[in-house]
Parts: sequence; C-alpha cells; structure tokens
Amino acid sequence: MTVGTPVREALDGAITAISAAGCETPRLDAELLFAHVLGVSRERLLTDRDLMVSGPDVRAVQNAVRRRAVQREPVAYITGRRAFRRLELVVDARALIPRPETELLVELALASLPEGARVLDVGTGSGAIALALADERPDLDVTGSDLSEGALALARANGERLGLRVQWLHADLLAGAPDEYEAILSNPPYVAESERSSLEPEIVRHEPPGALFAGADGLTVIRALLAQLAPRLRVRFTALEHGADQAAEVTRLLRAAGFSDVRTARDLAGLPRVTAGRR
Repeated sequence: MTVGTPVREALDGAITAISAAGCETPRLDAELLFAHVLGVSRERLLTDRDLMVSGPDVRAVQNAVRRRAVQREPVAYITGRRAFRRLELVVDARALIPRPETELLVELALASLPEGARVLDVGTGSGAIALALADERPDLDVTGSDLSEGALALARANGERLGLRVQWLHADLLAGAPDEYEAILSNPPYVAESERSSLEPEIVRHEPPGALFAGADGLTVIRALLAQLAPRLRVRFTALEHGADQAAEVTRLLRAAGFSDVRTARDLAGLPRVTAGRR
C-alpha cells in the first residue's frame, strides 16, 4: 500500500490478506477495520470513490490488517467496539466478546422479569447483559458481578460511558453476593477442555480462558452456580446460556435446584442455547 491509495484498491489487498489467513469473513473484517481507522461509515467506505488512504492512516490500516491476518486477533478487539442489542460496548481482552446468541438470554429476561425485580448478572464480563437490561428495562434493579477485577473495571467503564444505572460486584459466582436477588442470569464459561483444539485462533489466542472453559464436560461452572443457587429461595427466575449439546443436563440441574417450568430457547441458528426456569 502506498500513500494516497484509493480505498477500494487498498480494501481489495486487505481482503486478500485476511482471506489467505483463513478468516471466515474477510470482506466484512476488512471493511470494519478500514471504517474504524478512517473514521467513516461502512456505507461511505463503499460508495465514496474519492476516498483515499493516506498519511498516518496508511500505517494504521496496515497494522490493523496485520493484527487480523497474522495474529488472528478478533476485529472487536482491534476496533475496541462491539454492538450488543441497542448498545455499543467498549471491549478488550479483559472480557469475552459479546455474542449475538447472548441477546437471546436478554430477550427471555426482558419478557419474564416482573417490574422492579432485583437482578444479578453473574459473570458480567464487559457488562453486556446487565447494561442491556438497564437500557431496555430501567425499572429493574440490576447488578453485574464478576470474579475478574479487570472485567469489572471494563463493565463499570461501559456503564459510566453509556450513563446506565447498574451496580457492580466482585464475587465468585454467588459467593460473596447478598441474598437479595429475585432473578439470576448468566452466560458462564461452558466450553469443555476437550474442545480447546477445535476452536478458532481468534478465541484461543485472544479471549480470556477463564470466561470460556469449564472442565471436562464444560458444565463445572454451571453445576457450581446452581448448587449455590438451590438454597436461595428468594430467586424465582433464572436463565443460563450453555452449549448446544448441554440443554438436557442443564435442564436436569435446574430442576434439581428447585426450578420448575424449565424451558430451553433456540438461537438464530436453531440450536438450544438458553435454558430458563421458575420457582
């Protein structure tokens, strides 16, 4: 790439490099990176024939493409942003990148929680679930908790930037959390250790392993959470995200913890992704 290169030409080169690295969505990745560096919308990136890559932007684009193609760093970590529901969250390697599948958990909670309910988002990470609830249901009393101080700092910064009212709590699952919540939500670690080698480099190399892996079958954290939840009778509703092959066992664990009317919802790919229960 040279100084004064037309965006379309530079974009084609970036797409080729990202595609050769084995990334699944090279065109989308390149467009997001260029739009971020140049400070323009993707629409303008594709329609403005006079748009050029020049000056300091040349090196910035080259660096972004290198991070994506060579290091296989996720686009969200390179741009520092990720859309979730109606929000744009700041994201970095302190927390898992919010996935579209997790929006299903939010949808179930929004439809199920009574007005004014006290809600705890366990393992809040970037704060995505807690902040989405606070944004779309300001009547709720929402707290986000995490074992990672770094993740909590990121979530807190997102809350302050968005101006949303969420309390933040440092806790190991429910240990150290007050017994005052009527609903518990969580997107916990649920990937089995045996699946580590099959994951994309973007995930294994860059996202925090503590937010991903949970023992031999991926259910270690969910089992611990539901064991702690069982005696907390104040909790009347819970919803957990899990792996597509874990719905039956999560259903059994929820029932063993005293929840009835247990149901599993499917994500946009048709996979069983979130199981919720009431008591």
